Amino acid sequence: MIRVWQKLVLVCLLLGASGFAANYQHGAMVREASIYVSPDPSSAKLGEVGRGREVIILESPRDWVHVEANVSPTRTITGWVLNKGVIAADTPNGDKILFGEATDSEDEASHSRGRRGAAQDAMWVYHAVYELFPGSPLAGEALYRAADIRWQLDKVDVMTKPSAREQDAYLRGEIDDSWMKETIKKFPGTKWADLAAYTLLDNKICGDWQGASKCPEKETDLYEKYAAEHPQSPKAGQALYNAAWRQSALIEIYKTEEDRKKSEQAKARAIALAQKAMAQSAQGDWNARAQRLIYLVQNNIPTWGNAQD
Repeated sequence: MIRVWQKLVLVCLLLGASGFAANYQHGAMVREASIYVSPDPSSAKLGEVGRGREVIILESPRDWVHVEANVSPTRTITGWVLNKGVIAADTPNGDKILFGEATDSEDEASHSRGRRGAAQDAMWVYHAVYELFPGSPLAGEALYRAADIRWQLDKVDVMTKPSAREQDAYLRGEIDDSWMKETIKKFPGTKWADLAAYTLLDNKICGDWQGASKCPEKETDLYEKYAAEHPQSPKAGQALYNAAWRQSALIEIYKTEEDRKKSEQAKARAIALAQKAMAQSAQGDWNARAQRLIYLVQNNIPTWGNAQD
């Protein structure tokens, strides 16, 4: 049984640990750097800290910075790095510097021979903009772009598993949605919240329809509801087109289920939704694709399956 004095000591230790980080300045790396045992490049190297990784600045004498660095989500190293590329909350234009590094890393990741790990670098650097500069005009976009990269990386993993071919979405692993939800919570009513809400639909979309009407019916409602709730979203036109295309697919699916009445209803709804998509996107790809879809549906040209004249 713990005695009263032992409890007091434990509380003090916990309070000291929680206050430790708060008493020091936080920063993030804009470059990859080596961590040394002492402020001397000839001393033993402890590891590497990558772009965007958080560092707690313990002291900063002249050309070196003593840091506690998160080198990975599960590993922290305390050591010395050269005072080059450590961006702190008081760094002039620090938000722009980090954002610029993130966009550069993202561009690097888009090249077939780009730097290895560049996508992850971009993700962490974008997130550092949000963490270090929450009041910056770039914070909302930075958090969304970090969330989007993380989403795309996780999505590849989820969608390459055999469970991705299951009909119902709940039968496969979910893509981590925490950063997307944080974007919606921290920046409500913004373009970035609208984009995050659209991305979240991925976790609700079926894998393989298996030729049944259940999935396209559900997905039509999801996309139509999104467009109604986010009329100013850059994705509103795309959502309406996706809803219209699913109704166009149902024209043929209902025929296989021997329900001609629902097939005709799907035809009418597909045209109506495509017209809404055109109105929502006065110009651009979704307007043109919606016009094409209307032409196909009105001329009884199947948009789904292997049906031929």
